[in-house]
Amino acid sequence: MKTLFKSSATNKGGRSGHVTSEGGLIDLDVKMPNGKDEIQDKYTNPEQLFAAAYSTCFAGAIQAVAKDHGVDDLGDFSVTAVIAFQKDDEDGFILKATLDAYLPTVNAKVGEKLVNAAHEICPYSKATRDNITVKLNLLLEE
Repeated sequence: MKTLFKSSATNKGGRSGHVTSEGGLIDLDVKMPNGKDEIQDKYTNPEQLFAAAYSTCFAGAIQAVAKDHGVDDLGDFSVTAVIAFQKDDEDGFILKATLDAYLPTVNAKVGEKLVNAAHEICPYSKATRDNITVKLNLLLEE
């Protein structure tokens, strides 16, 4: 396999610590949310960073497969990833991902093909396949 590029980030202090990326673009305090749906203004967490990465990668995968499916214009499309941090039955933890793909320029049939094709080539989808539950949702223009 040919490596196209590498990126790195370093965490110090775990879930109550700090994370930085090479070059310093990411330079964030990390803290576990206090409440179930707490929005954090000053801190991030691994699930939030994973959601940002997965949604971006999946959106790129949709762009990559669009032309193969006859779609030249995706319009103002978006992908939202929701990553749930859950406790499993063995007192461990698991993740669950939901991807909401908003594709305003296509019909349901084409949209489903795009989302499914993107799920096949997206590196994050490949990494999570058979490891965590990933739910795909297609949102269309009404």
